[in-house]
Formats: sequence, structure tokens, C-alpha cells
Amino acid sequence: MENIYLLMLVALVVLAIADLVVGVSNDAVNFLNSAIGSKAISFKTIMIVASLGIFFGAVFSSGMMEVARKGIFMPGQFYFDEIMIIFMAVMITDILLLDFFNTLGMPTSTTVSIVFELLGAAVVMALIKISSSDTQTLSNLAGYINTDKATEIISGIFLSVVIAFTIGALVQWLSRLVFSFEYEKKIKNFGAIFGGICLTAIGYFIFFKGLKGTPYYDSFKDVLASQWMIVVGVSFVFWTLFSWLYMKIFKRSILIIVIAIGTFGLALAFSGNDLVNFIGVPMAAYHSYEAWAASGQAASTFSMEVLRTKVPAEPILLFISGGIMVLTLWFSKKARSVADTEIGLSRQGHGSEKFNPNILSRALVTGSTKLSDTLKNIMPHKAKKKISKSFEKPDDILVGDKAEEQPAFDMIRAAINLTVAGVLISIATSYKLPLSTTYVTFMVAMGTSLADKAWGRESAVYRVAGVLNVIGGWFFTAFSAFTAAGILTYIIFLGKGVAIAILLILAIGLLVRNYISHKKKTDAKADTSGLKKSESKTVQGIIQESADNISNVVSRSNKIYSDVLTGLSKQDKKKLKKSKKGVDKLDAEIEELRDHIFFFIKKLDETSVRGSSFYITILGYLTDIAQSLEYISKKSYKHVNNNHKPLRYNQITDLKEIDDNLSELLSRINDIFTERKFDEMKSIVDSKERYLQSLDEKIEKQVSRTRTEESSPKNTTLYFNILVETKDLMKAIMNLMEEYSNSYKKV
Repeated sequence: MENIYLLMLVALVVLAIADLVVGVSNDAVNFLNSAIGSKAISFKTIMIVASLGIFFGAVFSSGMMEVARKGIFMPGQFYFDEIMIIFMAVMITDILLLDFFNTLGMPTSTTVSIVFELLGAAVVMALIKISSSDTQTLSNLAGYINTDKATEIISGIFLSVVIAFTIGALVQWLSRLVFSFEYEKKIKNFGAIFGGICLTAIGYFIFFKGLKGTPYYDSFKDVLASQWMIVVGVSFVFWTLFSWLYMKIFKRSILIIVIAIGTFGLALAFSGNDLVNFIGVPMAAYHSYEAWAASGQAASTFSMEVLRTKVPAEPILLFISGGIMVLTLWFSKKARSVADTEIGLSRQGHGSEKFNPNILSRALVTGSTKLSDTLKNIMPHKAKKKISKSFEKPDDILVGDKAEEQPAFDMIRAAINLTVAGVLISIATSYKLPLSTTYVTFMVAMGTSLADKAWGRESAVYRVAGVLNVIGGWFFTAFSAFTAAGILTYIIFLGKGVAIAILLILAIGLLVRNYISHKKKTDAKADTSGLKKSESKTVQGIIQESADNISNVVSRSNKIYSDVLTGLSKQDKKKLKKSKKGVDKLDAEIEELRDHIFFFIKKLDETSVRGSSFYITILGYLTDIAQSLEYISKKSYKHVNNNHKPLRYNQITDLKEIDDNLSELLSRINDIFTERKFDEMKSIVDSKERYLQSLDEKIEKQVSRTRTEESSPKNTTLYFNILVETKDLMKAIMNLMEEYSNSYKKV
């Protein structure tokens, strides 16, 4: 029986390594986004700076490990066998929960997850003990939980959301009022002071939050606490002088240094203080095992009061943890997905929106717009004019045709993000108020985005929906962490070793599945075989570039149409579902091209404006093709999925003939555009009536069959739908060919 606890300890060590990987993948967003979004420094430099911060923070971490030992529950109320069950349930839940959010690309809080997992597991174990006791009742539950500390942690975490958003918005608004979007001019005069303020705040943050718990902190913590005004004053003078000399000597913006040091500081704080979220539980389990093994007592009678004593850090474990975290930062693709979510929500310029609007986001945008209009009406004209001037954006932000290649926001906003987040975290630490670094950094970024008017009328409803989704995910984190850890605790209590083995196998399976799913999504995004946005500025170039897109759509349409008819004839639901996904992908790519029309027209040469009419018309026909395919695939899938009668043999035969004719036509068209044999387009256009007449004959033939032979209304309806929509598909293809042929002749 003793071996099971040793095996559990080994499993917890393995889970700790996995938790480090999934944890860093989620929390990397906290310290990377400001530097990545502003593109102030190269990506390689950002990674090196962050890696140094992570490694030093991990190596010098120790002070926060007590949270996992006694911060949430009363360890003396549990025996060794019970505490090991709690720890095992917590770690399995934590890995699966964080990996789930990473796969979705949603930032969540590792602090909230570990706190609520410990709480959920401890509550369930306490209820098990109470139910088996003759003397205890539900009122004794409070004796098992460190209610004061747990309440303080939870309230501090969620209160930080409102505070971070509000202060971030206010500081960014004041900063933009001073510097405007053309800050390069004013930074020369005020840059030294601005740099002094930011670097002083970030430096103070590093000492208070980043180095708290290190062996050296005790030697200067009294000075920081009692002489903080002198420390801040001297730091401000030093950093202001440093900023002035840097700009004079190197002729570069001090904001680059602010962003680099701020990134280092947040990475240091994250690693040094959030490391408990990943290895705190396994380390507590290790110390528990050591104490139990030395006691010689039975696991079911050895009290875990020993966890109340403070233990020194394990330098080797911290060193290894730091190395794993750094490697994860460099190689985790999921970390990039999570970072993309926050950058997308805070992007100043135009870009694709990840989230769809909902009722609440529309209501909030409508209400805030009315409030803004009311405030503008009561504001003095001069003040309104001055504020508007400060918030005027340069043209390249408004009409850039490659918004995804531009910085998501400027260096002023990046510096404010890092400074405000650092100050808030250091203030909370000085007052011993717990909070989530993820919540603070994310909400500061959202507040500065709002103040910067990044959420304009074009994007506000999508961005607000995104923020609501992320915040909703945070509450889901708390609820699911508490519930899942509690359920797993009960399962392990009932099944012991067998339950642990099954749960570990299931966890591995889910991790592998999520990895494969995320890899597929990443590969799909990296796929360059899709439709391309037009980059040409001349009519000739537009016509040539459009040929590749037409060839792409025609080739994919040919496969989709054939697969749908094959799936329908064989009642192959899987094939039909795959075809539906193929249509959705094609439709999304065409829609993206349509969203690009504004930028496309803006960049055209004055002599090439007529090319816009051609481009828009072509996109219209491509949209018609996609819509026809969508209708056919949707109706066919619905028919098979509802288990309706399969099509009759003569219907399938007619559809096979249509498919053969259409496949031959689309193959010829694809060859024309691929090989640039544009002179052969006339023969395709001339065959339009022949193909349409063939479809009309099939429709008339089915009408006759319906009057004499058919007995299934569902089959008849589906068949007519396919024929009519195929006719529309054919018209769209032929209209596309006519438009291209006419435009090609004019060039």
C-alpha cells in the first residue's frame, strides 16, 4: 500500500512538468503582448529578455509556495492519505483546464484555477470526512477551510479586474492627451521625464513584486517600506537622467528601454510568484511524503499539521522549473495563440475580428455611444476641439492595407500597459493583497485600448464581445476548477489506485487530442494555398492576380460538388460533413477578400480605379458560387442526417451525369486560368445555353416523375433544390467567365 503513495508522488512530478508547460503557454500573454504588439524591439530580443526574467524569477522564487500548503485549507484537519488525494485531483484538473483554455487561445488565470481547485478538492474531502463522522455536521465545514484567507484571495482577484481596467483607461487617456498619436515630436522634449516616471515605477515593481521571496529581499525590504519616498525620488532622478542621456547619445526613443525593462519585470514577477500555481502542489506533496515516511505512522492516521511549518525552497527544483518554463516560452505554439487573442482585442488598426457580437456587447456599445454623445454636447467647444486633436490618428493607421503587418498599437500604449500593470501589482503586494497577474495585465490592456479609441464604431461591438467572452471564461475557470477538482477528489477517494490510473490515461488522451486539434488549426492558418488578397495597383495586375483566385475557387468547387453528390448517393454523413466544412472555409476566405475592398480601393493608382469595378464584380460572382455550394451541401447533409429515404436510382444517375458535365467544365476553366489560356474562354461562354438547357431538361424530367412515380416528398424537394441551385451555380460560373473575358479584352 505504501508504494501507491510513492507512485502518486512520481505522477505528481510528471504532472508538475506538464503543468509548467501549459501554465507558461497561458501566462506568456502577461509579459509578451505589449512588446510584441508595439513591435518596439525584435521578436528574438523580446524572447531573450522575457526568458531572462522567467529564469531569474523561478530560481529566486520561494515565498509564495505556502499558498498550496496552507493558504486555502487547514492542513491539520486532514490525514496524509486524504491530502494526497486532494493534491492528485488538483493537478489533474489544473492541467486539463489550462490546456483547454490554451487550445481555445483564451487567457485565463493560473492563480484562480489553482485556488479554486484547492478549495473544491478540500471542500469535497471535508464533506466526505463529515459524512463518515457521527459527531460532525455541515456546520463543521468551516473548520476545514481557511475561510479568511480564501475570501481575501478571491475578493482581491476579482476586485483587481475593475480597478485595472479603470486606471489603465484613465492613465492612457491622460498620456494620449499629452503626447497625441504623433508622439515622436513631443517625446523629444518630454521623453526624459516620461521615461523617468515609467522606469521608476517598473523598477519599484521589480523590487516589490518580482524579487519578493528571494534570499536577498529581507536585506532591503525595510528600507523600501520605511524610506519609500526617498527610494522613489532617487530612482526618478537617476532614470530621468539615464533617459535623457540615452536619447542624446543613441538618438533613439527611451520607450524602447521602458518596454524592454517592463517586459523583463513582468516576466520576473510572473515566474517568481506564479510558479506556485504549477509546482506548489507537487512540492507540498513531496514534503508531506517525507514527513509521513519518517513518522512510521499509517497514512490514514498521520496528521498533516506539518504543512503549517515554513520550509526552505528547493534550489535544484526551482532551477529545473525555470529551464522548463524558458523552453516552453520558445517552443509553445499555444502561447502565441493566447497572445494573439489579447493583441487582436487591443489592436489600434483594422484587422480580422475573432469574436462575434452578442446582445450584451451591442447593448453596452449602444449605451456607451449615447453617453459619449451626451458628454460631448455638454463639454465646452474649445476643450472638445483640443481633445479631438490629441486623439487624431495618422492616416497610415486608418487606411493601412496590411494592418496585420503594422504594430497593433504604438509604443506609448505599450509603455503604459507595462507601467500601470507593474504599479498595480507592486501596490497590491506592498499591502499583501493577492491578485491575478493575468487579470491585471489583460484588463489594463483593455482599458488602454478603450481610452485610445481602438474600439471605434467599426470594431467596438466585436471587441467588447471578445472582452466579455474572456471575462466569462474567467468565471468559468473558477466554477469549473472548483467543481471538477471536487468531482475528481470523490472519484479518487472511491477508486483509489485504479481511479488514479484511469484518470491519468484520460488526461493524457485529452492532452494529445487537444494538441492535435490545435496543430490542425495552426496548420490551417499557415496554409498558403487559400485565396490571396490583391496587392496590385494596376488594372492589368488585378486581372492577372484574380486569375489565381478564380482557379482556386473553381478547383475547390469541383471537388466539393462531386463529394456532396457522392456522399448523398452513398448516404455518407462523414463525407457530407467534411464537404460542409470545405464550403465554410471557402466562404470565409471570400468574405475576407470582400472585407479587404476598402484597403484595395485606397491603394489603387488614379489611372486604375476602373479595376475596382472588375474586382468587386468578380468577388460578387465568387460569393454566388460559394452560396450555391453552401446551400447544396447544407440541404444534402440535413437530408442524410435526418435519416430520410435515400435518393432513387434514376435520380442518382441524373445527378451523376450533371456532376460529370460540371466536372468537365470546371476542369477546363481551371486549366484556362492556371495555364493563362485566356483565348479559350470564348468557347466556354458560348456553351452556357447548352449546360443550362441540360439542367432544365432534368428539372422537367423530375416533374414528370413526380406526377407518376415519386412517393417521397422529402426526396423530391431535395432533388429539386439541388437542380435549381446547380443552375444558379452554373449561371454564376458563366457570368464570371463573361466578365473576365470582357475585361481581359479591354486591357
